Amino acid sequence: MSVKFKQVRNINIPSTAIVSLKTMGKHYELCYSQCRNCNIDRKFPIKWLDKDRYINLYTLEVKERKSIKNRSENKKELARTFRSIRDYINTNVVDIDKCKWVTLTYKENMTNTEQLYKDNDKFMKRFRYKYGKDVQYIMVCEPQSRGAWHSHIIFIFNNKAPYIPNEEMENLWGHGFTKTRKINNIDNLGLYFTACLSDLELEEVKENNIEYKESDIKEVYELNGEILEKPKYFVKGARLSLYPPKFNIIRKSRDIKKPIKEYMEYKEAKEKVGYQRPTYSKTLELTDEEKNFNNIIKYEYYNLNKKC
Repeated sequence: MSVKFKQVRNINIPSTAIVSLKTMGKHYELCYSQCRNCNIDRKFPIKWLDKDRYINLYTLEVKERKSIKNRSENKKELARTFRSIRDYINTNVVDIDKCKWVTLTYKENMTNTEQLYKDNDKFMKRFRYKYGKDVQYIMVCEPQSRGAWHSHIIFIFNNKAPYIPNEEMENLWGHGFTKTRKINNIDNLGLYFTACLSDLELEEVKENNIEYKESDIKEVYELNGEILEKPKYFVKGARLSLYPPKFNIIRKSRDIKKPIKEYMEYKEAKEKVGYQRPTYSKTLELTDEEKNFNNIIKYEYYNLNKKC
């Protein structure tokens, strides 16, 4: 598909327009689609038959998904995965005093993803046996530029998170070093967490000959809750090229809540978020010249933890 996205000047949403409102704890994402409100049926003519084949509903041609070398070549899938991780975190982490952020690392350069799954599964069983099966968790695996793997876990307890000595965590893990930390009062933890997992230091990007755009470089003055003496430079999304194809990035406990998505009039959605001003908003224009398709989409993000 030759769909192009372009950010344009913000528009005003009519009060009676139908919008989607995604609720994620104290975070809300509101989305307005011009096509939806003009009763225009402009869906792209694609229907997936299975994970590898799809049919073009205009021509009735059955085609196969193109093979990919790494997940960065499928930007839509990656964006959807990391957006899902962000949403799960913001939906379930509503009281940081009940949470712990744990990082598991290997003492050797462990690159076997099957072994990674097995080790994480055994660790999780030992942890929940010791601290209770009702402890919820969201686990995300992170590849390093040298090929080794880290696992990041947010544990969510029913009550205040207990103090866990690092030595005890390392014994439960049994494969190397661990880091246990309290979650700081970050405005958007989901966004912060996924940025940590997808961005890569500029030096590493250059050392590994990873392609990047100058516009994707960002300065960081605070890292892991610590103020840096001098800024570090990261490339947004550069780590995505290190993920192998079809790798399951996220694992979570069964009782992790999903975000709630509803459709309603804009005025009703504004009432639900307390008539606050958006924390952030953006308007995109989508065009597909081949199919004579055009749409305007506006997103508004609300963070009830932050006063605007």
